[in-house]
Amino acid sequence: MAVDYDLVIIGGGSGGLVVASAAAQLKAKVALVEKNKLGGDCLWYGCVPSKSLIHAARVAYEVKNSSRFGIYTNTPEINFAEANGHVQKVISAIEPHDSPERFEGLGVEVIFGSGKFIDKKTFEVNGRKLKARAFVVSTGSRPAIPPVAGLKEAGFLTNEQVFSLQKRPDSLAVIGAGPIGCELGQSFHRLGAQVTIFSSRDRIMPKEDPEAAEVVEKQLISEGINIVKNARVQRVKVSDGKKYILAGDKEIVVDEILVSAGRTPNVESLNLEAAGVKYDKKGIKVNEKLQTTNPKIYGCGDVIGGYQFTHVAAHEAVVVIQNSLFFPSKKVDYRVIPWATFTDPELARVGLTEEQARNRYGDDVYVLKQPFAGVDRAQAEAATAGFNKIITRGNGEILGAHMVGPSAGELIHEIVLAMNYKLNVSALTGIHIYPTLSEVNSKAGLLLKKQKYAQNKGLQNILQNLFGFLRSL
Repeated sequence: MAVDYDLVIIGGGSGGLVVASAAAQLKAKVALVEKNKLGGDCLWYGCVPSKSLIHAARVAYEVKNSSRFGIYTNTPEINFAEANGHVQKVISAIEPHDSPERFEGLGVEVIFGSGKFIDKKTFEVNGRKLKARAFVVSTGSRPAIPPVAGLKEAGFLTNEQVFSLQKRPDSLAVIGAGPIGCELGQSFHRLGAQVTIFSSRDRIMPKEDPEAAEVVEKQLISEGINIVKNARVQRVKVSDGKKYILAGDKEIVVDEILVSAGRTPNVESLNLEAAGVKYDKKGIKVNEKLQTTNPKIYGCGDVIGGYQFTHVAAHEAVVVIQNSLFFPSKKVDYRVIPWATFTDPELARVGLTEEQARNRYGDDVYVLKQPFAGVDRAQAEAATAGFNKIITRGNGEILGAHMVGPSAGELIHEIVLAMNYKLNVSALTGIHIYPTLSEVNSKAGLLLKKQKYAQNKGLQNILQNLFGFLRSL
């Protein structure tokens, strides 16, 4: 049966755009279906705006605290609308890269509309029936809204509304203490709001190394952010324009609520049943080749669950491109997946945690922990909170790394590179420019040899005797 396209991509977020761009440049005939705007959550409501707001908040914080460097200023006046204006300028600067015009210039047919599968080989949108050799579902995710009594009636913000605010709330409650909640909570506090973060667990960022998360938590508390732990929000009510939040035995009164309690895959309107594609509340089911239960339909990005990051969606898109256009032989590799939380200090990780490593390798695990306080550049910048913790085996194989401190999201990449190419941790000890923050990697990499030497009393005795003999000659 003849088809109209080599590839029909449903969803114009990070993963879908990578697939569309590469496939078109390979001269495949491609249609890209998007119901809203190209760029997805990352451009409009996620990575780009959040990091722009974080930067504005960081500037405000540095100005307020410049006296620690002997620089005295008046209390800065914060124009929240202009700070969010910076966010919108950044979005506008990046948007052309994700614009319909760019993709149409590459040869992609961009179709705006909400569509659905009508059978295993056909996707219908705007009354058109699109048939292709293969389909890619990359519809992303949306904020998950917890079933809290009165929350809907009281009104709330998610990442989809918060970057459009023109007036900063005087007080803000953040439901959820994951990366987004902590990033935005700290940013709003630095821009002048009183912030309370609710965590349902006994700590913030529960997916991270506990020691690393504790460093961030201490910083948030030191700045005046109220963190309520082991507390699930039970009810919200409104009185006299204020929102009353009940969590356990605590009641917090705020002007606005930001919900940051996880993500939900966008699958409901696609009629995946008609296409023979299985899914659940976590997302579309895919195999290691990123094929769904219909082998002609692939999935990538947030909609398949797993690691919900822009860079992972792009990583998955590379696998989808090869398998959907050519022979499906490439398997996705999640062995080395890094990510970062852009709080201040930043927190970044890759690979196994210490607990996971010990469960897998038992006693053959070494923890190489280098504090930023031992890095001269960090001392020079008064940014000594945090550490670099590298998890290795005795043979120097790097199993994971957890870094919390200045520019952790940048510094982790040296370790990511070493893990990707299966380099020994000793490779990190090569020459580094002095003084730079990157010395935190070389110093940590050297610790394995130091630890093993400290454990080897026999070698120490041999060397002691050798040097004693040489001195006697």
